[in-house]
Amino acid sequence: MNKGVLASLFDLKGRVAIVTGGSRGLGFQIAGALGEFGATIVLVARKQAELDAAVAELAGQGVTAAGLAADLGAPGAASDLVQRVLERFGRIDILVNNAGTVWGAPAEDYPLEGWAKVIDLNVTGLFLLTQAVAKAAFIPQGKGAVVNVASIEGLQGHHPEQVGTIAYNTAKGAVINLTRALAAEWGPKNIRVNAVAPGYFPSKMTAATIGEHGERMLRDTPLGKLGGPTDLMGAALLLASDAGGHITGQTIVVDGGATII
Repeated sequence: MNKGVLASLFDLKGRVAIVTGGSRGLGFQIAGALGEFGATIVLVARKQAELDAAVAELAGQGVTAAGLAADLGAPGAASDLVQRVLERFGRIDILVNNAGTVWGAPAEDYPLEGWAKVIDLNVTGLFLLTQAVAKAAFIPQGKGAVVNVASIEGLQGHHPEQVGTIAYNTAKGAVINLTRALAAEWGPKNIRVNAVAPGYFPSKMTAATIGEHGERMLRDTPLGKLGGPTDLMGAALLLASDAGGHITGQTIVVDGGATII
């Protein structure tokens, strides 16, 4: 085997990657990984100012990126975003579905408003954008890769010491099986669909929970640490690149072993 074969499998030069929820946290981490290996990154979030700051930070790392503001929970947002990306860049090769939200409340008192907000963005919005990208770009091109950001919350029940997140658990479980279903249907079209399921990573969304329960989380995690600023990069790069070319319908758990005990 030539020494350059493996490097070429991870090479993303010439490819365009959409990363939703990409202005911070896990989305920004994934964007940095794909950009480092040559992809042009399109960050998507609701606030343009945060996108501009993220694009500037990526530029400082030598990554070509742009930021497009969109509310993916709004009707028509998916098709509009896809059209804007295609008009500007001419193609879409990778879709990272990271945008999401959470709402905490006991299940017996869980408000319909919270349920609808979480399901609409984390499941319906994710599907509509994936559908729009596949129809407008992946199927005509004959190739595409989707990386869905699920969660270990979609693989297990929520710890009873923490405030309930029934809609989030339900949504992330749906994302995991949506990943399998789309991979099965779109495999013959050369579209790969996979997911990563992170454990707890410090972020704006998890700050309060980690602040209150972090010590227990560390005790319950075999590697003894929470997710760090590079821990999701390798898995996402593998699934987005040709290095993962024979992987589809799978969920890679990145949690320090928290779900194995």
